[in-house]
Amino acid sequence: MARICSSVLLFLLISLFVSHVSSEIRITEIRSDAHPIIPLDQFGFTHTGRLELNVSRIDLSNKNPDIDLAKVGFFLSTLDAWMHVLQQLADSEVTCALESDLVKRVSDFKAAKGKSSFDVSVPVSDAEQYTLVFANCLSDAKVSMTVRSAMYNLEGRDGHRDYLSAGKTILPRVYFLLSLVYFSLAGIWIYVLYKKRLTVFRIHFFMLAVVVLKAFNLIFEAEDKSYIKRTGSAHGWDVLFYIFSFLKGIMLFTLIVLIGTGWSFVKPFLQDKEKKVLMIVIPLQVVANIAQVVVDETSPFGENRVTWKQVLLLVDVICCCAVLFPIVWSIKNLREAARTDGKAAVNLMKLTLFRQYYVVVICYIYFTRVVVYALETITSYKYFWTSVLAGELATLAFYVFTGYKFKPEAHNPYFAIDDEEEEAAAEQLKLEDEFEL
Repeated sequence: MARICSSVLLFLLISLFVSHVSSEIRITEIRSDAHPIIPLDQFGFTHTGRLELNVSRIDLSNKNPDIDLAKVGFFLSTLDAWMHVLQQLADSEVTCALESDLVKRVSDFKAAKGKSSFDVSVPVSDAEQYTLVFANCLSDAKVSMTVRSAMYNLEGRDGHRDYLSAGKTILPRVYFLLSLVYFSLAGIWIYVLYKKRLTVFRIHFFMLAVVVLKAFNLIFEAEDKSYIKRTGSAHGWDVLFYIFSFLKGIMLFTLIVLIGTGWSFVKPFLQDKEKKVLMIVIPLQVVANIAQVVVDETSPFGENRVTWKQVLLLVDVICCCAVLFPIVWSIKNLREAARTDGKAAVNLMKLTLFRQYYVVVICYIYFTRVVVYALETITSYKYFWTSVLAGELATLAFYVFTGYKFKPEAHNPYFAIDDEEEEAAAEQLKLEDEFEL
């Protein structure tokens, strides 16, 4: 019973982490495993769903010919149904999850008739998100086998296979359209840089590079998802996606740090403490991208998946916190400079701009890390694409805001203004100081 409870807790815990994973053809190796419950994969079916299961190299440690092989097998279950199955097990209404009428039994080892492999294809007509689970209700038997699972929905008049979970099947189009938006932004930005070439700083070319990398990242993600949708695997296109995702992540956080320090705008150099922030952010982004690759390439219920997701979350939080420090330092330095260098108006405008940017960066981080995750957990699997779109639109808004506020122009907060404006700004700074006191 203790083993069952521990496995149940593992099942529920992992389900929370992977409540909306997309499926592809997966091959899972199980070796001398005695766990009574082993979650394998998760998928959102439509009314035309199908599961194909190929089990090979089957080996049971218990060679007793009298053991009940009907207690070892596979079933499909929703999370809600599984909660009721737990109650049935606790009330002793059933002794094995395979016996419950709340799960969809797929096949058991008894049906294999002593063979070391078997194949089964099961239609799924109930539109729901199911988890494929292996159950071993023999307390004295360890199982070894290779499981190949393929879950898909049949779409269109020709009944072609769609290996993307319901709710994710629209993502290739979403990513492709967003990539067109970013390529358009890159074109607009190139035009702006050409028209304002006399007031262009190096940071503006860096901003262009970030937009272009984001556009390529989206188009390769669109092709990656489209390839999975058609074939059930992502081999080939996922490499390009990971490369551009890696570059985009590093460049974006570096851009925020550089803008936050005022590099190229306010000063053409970085202080030692600002260089240290970059030396922290860039390696952490490398770790984050490695973790992302591991998470994407492993089974959704793999033991290391939860660990790597936690690593990814921790690294992401550290990076988000690190990029805020330079903005705070810039605000502090500008406030001090406004009182000493006689350029009160210029510094006030700079100070206001950096305050706005600080607030926007916090909002961007909060929305994309917290709100989007909350949407993923509360949104039905059928509408998973909405949380992805929300996160991408928030990112797009952040890019547009950054470009608009820090665009090259002759009359901006970084150039001198007349004496009247300077006196008015100095008076405002004085009032702000009195208000703070």
